[in-house]
Amino acid sequence: MPTREVKSEITGKVWKIETKPGDHVEEEDPILVLESMKMEIPVSAPADCRIVEILVAEEDAVSEGQVVAIVETD
Repeated sequence: MPTREVKSEITGKVWKIETKPGDHVEEEDPILVLESMKMEIPVSAPADCRIVEILVAEEDAVSEGQVVAIVETD
C-alpha cells in the first residue's frame, strides 16, 4: 500500500495529537491539532487511511511544510 506524507500548512505548536499509529481514519478526520496565534488548527487526513507514524510530539514547534505524519492509503 502506498504511503503519503502529511505536512503542516502553518507554523505553530502541536497542541494535541488525536491519533496513534495503527488507527484508521477517514478523509478530513483530524490527525493532530496545531496552535498558532491562539487559534486551534487541525491537520486532517488527506484520504481514508491508516496512521503509520506520527513524527511530532505534543508541545513540539512545527514549521510550515514540515512532515508531521506518515499515512498508508488503500
